[in-house]
Amino acid sequence: MSLPNRPTKILCVGRNYRAHAEELGQDVPTEPLIFLKPPSSLLANGDAIRLPRGAGRVDHEGEIAVVVGRRAHRVGEDEAFSYLAGVVPANDVTARDLQRKDSQWTRAKGFDTFCPVGEPVPLDPEEWPDLVVRTRVNGELRQEGRVSDLVFSLPFLLAYVTRIMTLEPGDLLLTGSPPGVAPLQAGDRVEVEIPGVGTVENPVEEASA
Repeated sequence: MSLPNRPTKILCVGRNYRAHAEELGQDVPTEPLIFLKPPSSLLANGDAIRLPRGAGRVDHEGEIAVVVGRRAHRVGEDEAFSYLAGVVPANDVTARDLQRKDSQWTRAKGFDTFCPVGEPVPLDPEEWPDLVVRTRVNGELRQEGRVSDLVFSLPFLLAYVTRIMTLEPGDLLLTGSPPGVAPLQAGDRVEVEIPGVGTVENPVEEASA
């Protein structure tokens, strides 16, 4: 994986597509719903997502992610893009049953191999509004979302997050998953593509222990 720096944190945004909130039977947040995945969950293109024993249903969540390029603290929306080094496809793999069971999402989102990330490419602010993310499982299209469908825009998210915590070079921000999340099974191949940017593709297998 060729991230410019290993991230100190992986920030994610929950229910940032209205239709995804609806498919989960939940309301759209009135402000960004942020959570963290540990850097130990990172997975390179081609490596296997491992389904933990006893975790129940494990879903794919294809997303558009951005890589922080320089230290960001209290960033204004108008300068947000100048702090970003690249854009990359990512998969916020989620143990759905555990997410529903726990009052917070750390366990459901944090297993090893639960954050496949592709190769970042430079982020062009002019092209950002036209980006699309697609998730396929065994070649079948499961998810498709557009940046224009985000509830909270990327500049707003970066400004919001950096009023809470400082972002360091290499940190990742996943912008949310479109509708169509579904369970993964051992033997599947899951592919998250941002056309014109790249793809992260991973086989799925049962964890050995």
